[in-house]
Amino acid sequence: MNKNEMLVAAIQNGTVIDHIPTEKTYQVVSLLKLEELTTQVTIGYNYHSKKLTRKGIIKVEDKFFTDEEISRLSVVAPNIVLNIIRDYEVVEKKTVTTPDELTGIVKCNNPKCITNNEPMRTLFHVTDKEHGTLKCHYCGYETEKVSACPVCGSRYIGGFRAGTQKIEELVKKRFPDARVLRMDYDTT
Repeated sequence: MNKNEMLVAAIQNGTVIDHIPTEKTYQVVSLLKLEELTTQVTIGYNYHSKKLTRKGIIKVEDKFFTDEEISRLSVVAPNIVLNIIRDYEVVEKKTVTTPDELTGIVKCNNPKCITNNEPMRTLFHVTDKEHGTLKCHYCGYETEKVSACPVCGSRYIGGFRAGTQKIEELVKKRFPDARVLRMDYDTT
């Protein structure tokens, strides 16, 4: 596709995140906290892709991500490509690599883990990068990345970050003096 056929305007400087599996696009937005940026962010969803059939693409004006920020993406989209843009030209391409440790990204599935009961960041050791096996630093709970529902086979599985914890955060922000109690599978 040449520049005359672009579906979304080019950016002068910044980062284009490409080859995002469509169903993971908004998780990438959330992991990178793009909603907090003041620069222009363009999110494309369901674009045609030879590699993925359908893909997401995100263009972030005047933002260059750190290696730590990029490594967060390995949890949800390990094969994405980041294009670094300067003066409307791609000057560098980066691929996502899974780090040896993940801090504050993944939630422990063990309801008795201290990270689910105390205000602290999670820490996981990546024990098998190929299969996405993670081991909680605090309780030792080991989990393999699930990419499809074992019952129905749907790929739309995992933390979309729109559940009770997100609602609790929004309520606390909106009503700072209110006493908020969240009751869900993780807290009861």
